[in-house]
Formats: sequence, C-alpha cells, structure tokens
Amino acid sequence: MNGPLAGIRVIDLTTVVSGPVCTMILADQGADVIKVEPPSGDIARRTSGEGEFTAMFVSSNRGKRSIALDLKQPSGLAALRRLIAGADVLVQNFRPGTMARLGLAEPEMRAANPKLIYVSISGVGETGPYVKKRVYDPVIQSLSGFADVQADQATGRPHMIRTIVADKTTAVYAAQAVCAALVARARDGQGQHIRLSMLDTMVGFLWPEAMAQYTVVGREHAPQPAPRPDLIFQTRDGYITVGSLSDAEWRGLCAVIARPEWIDDPRFRTPAARSLNAAERIRLVAEILAQGHSQDWLDRLDAAEVPCAPVLRRADVMADPQVINNELIETMQQPTLGAVRQPRPAARFDRTPARIAGAAPRIGEHTDAILAEAGYSATEIAALKTARAAKSVE
Repeated sequence: MNGPLAGIRVIDLTTVVSGPVCTMILADQGADVIKVEPPSGDIARRTSGEGEFTAMFVSSNRGKRSIALDLKQPSGLAALRRLIAGADVLVQNFRPGTMARLGLAEPEMRAANPKLIYVSISGVGETGPYVKKRVYDPVIQSLSGFADVQADQATGRPHMIRTIVADKTTAVYAAQAVCAALVARARDGQGQHIRLSMLDTMVGFLWPEAMAQYTVVGREHAPQPAPRPDLIFQTRDGYITVGSLSDAEWRGLCAVIARPEWIDDPRFRTPAARSLNAAERIRLVAEILAQGHSQDWLDRLDAAEVPCAPVLRRADVMADPQVINNELIETMQQPTLGAVRQPRPAARFDRTPARIAGAAPRIGEHTDAILAEAGYSATEIAALKTARAAKSVE
C-alpha cells in the first residue's frame, strides 16, 4: 500500500540536517525524493571519517534516491533543470543568493514548471543584517531566546539544549508547509514559493509559553514566575519526573508525599500561586522524593493520576515497554554498515501507511535510472558521466 504522498516527486538540493530531515519525512510518507549530490557527496556523509555513510546521514536520508551531478558544469545544470521541470516540489537550503547564481532561482524554475512548489530553507531569512552569517543550530538557539530559556538557576548563564533542536524543528515545519502547499495546489493548480527560516521557526516554537510575558502589549513587566529548577527528581536509586499542573494533580501529589497541608498553603493553593512559587515548591518536593525509591514513587503517583515517568538514559529507551509496545524502533540493512536502527514514522495513516522506504542511498546510486526517467538516452547518460569524470581529474 502506498503512502499518502505517493506520486509526488521531490528534488532535494539540501545538505546537513534541516532540509534532509524535511525531505526524509516526505519520503517516509511515500514521496519519490531525489537527492541531488555533488560527485563528492553531501557534507554530512563525511562528518565522522567513517566513509560514505555516517549515522547522521543515514538517519536524515533514508528512503531517498541519489543522483550525482556536478553543478559547476553546464551539462550538470541542464540535467538538474530537466529534473525540476518534471517535479512537484524542490527543497533547497543553500545560503541566500546561491540558487540565483546557479540560474535556479524561483522565477526561472516557475517559468519552466508553473505547478512547482519551491521551498527555500535559510538560517535567518533572505534579507537583513544577519543574512551573510554562516548559521548552524547554536546560532539559532542563541538568537531565538532558546538558550535563555535554559539559563542556569543560580548564575543566569544561558545554556544550549544538547541536540540540534532548531534544525529538526525547522524540518518538521517545512514538511508540514509542503503538504499545505500541495493541498492548495490541488484546489487551484498553482505552485508557490515557501520561505522558511530557522530563526522564524524557533521564535514561533517558543512563543506559547516561553514568551508568555511578552504576549500582552503593555503588560511586559507583569509579575512572572521566577526561574525554576527542572522537573527531574533524584530518588534513592535513580531519577524520575513528576508534574502537577491542575488542582487535582497537586492534591494527588500532596497525598502521595504525605503533605496534605500544602493543598491549602497560600504559596501553592492555586495554579498561579504554584507557578509564582515554583522554585520553592520543586525544592520541597525534591527533598521528599529523594527519600524513596523510583518505582515505588511511580506506582503511587500513577495510582493518584499524577503525571510521572522514569528518566530514561538513552541506552534504556529501546527497551522501554511503551516503546516496544508502539513498535517504534525498526532495524534495516544499510550498505557498508550492516544492521541499523531507525524510528518508524511517527504519524500513522490507516489507509495510506507511512513507512521507512529503504536505506540511505550511496552517492549517485540512482543516477542512470533518474536520468533515463528524465528522457536521457543511454548515450547521453554516458556522455554526461564522462564529462563529470573528466572534470574531476582536472
């Protein structure tokens, strides 16, 4: 059974993570994603010195087909233009201005393919004072306020979250935008240009709660909760997380930890009071939870319907019973690496299931087949490959 995007062809001109994860999501959902690489391959293939495949590349490019084209050669550019003319979607995350220099800017591609959905992913946007910056995830965490959200409780020093959250969040936003544009095209037959920056994405991502004090104009200096510790509590034999947002959950937590007097304590009586006094509340709860064992607390908290969970180490995630129940982790064969683990697509479709379409491709693995689909003859394919090889020797 085909995925929901079966029949959609995507030209993937992206590198590293934000673009490749976006197009991988589309591939998981059935799109034919053609990854266009230089003869040397995507830079993400070479980040660890392990040869053609790295774990990051495999986990960002599974299920795609690869064509190797030298875009510095007229023949390589001509081949790419022909592919774009027959595609539904083009996704690129070059630095602003690069596509125009290659003669692949949106207006030119739109003239050749009016139905094309042209996606430009950038670091901070296409204009403005930072447009010439080289941008990676830490830059966006810094500019968006994300690092400030993680600031140290005692010193106020900002901290970055230790995963490339801006790249991956932008990938999800971009994949959703592509699907929205496909719906719009189904209505009116027109493609469009989607512009998406990592900075815009992360400011929007943070806004609902992390920027709450700046939402109501004129009330920016209203009383706000003080910085608070996180919700990880140490027990005698490990770590757990416990939360209590509603009054019912707070009453349940107070009952479990044998502190019924806290229910009517003015510091904690209402959600607003608990928020303003969060640091003190969390400190007091932590002192009590430290006296018991993780599983005992979890059993009692679950019985009281208080949100809680063990804090799993990464090595423990795959053995967690809920992860196993969800059949979340799949194993597939990756050329040169052997068996590799991958999480299945998170969204489950009952009529058109998403699935891992296959391994990540080798550099240019599908070049001949893709060019043939674009109308190249065997002779033309051979000539293009010969020209590329000659150029690489120079």
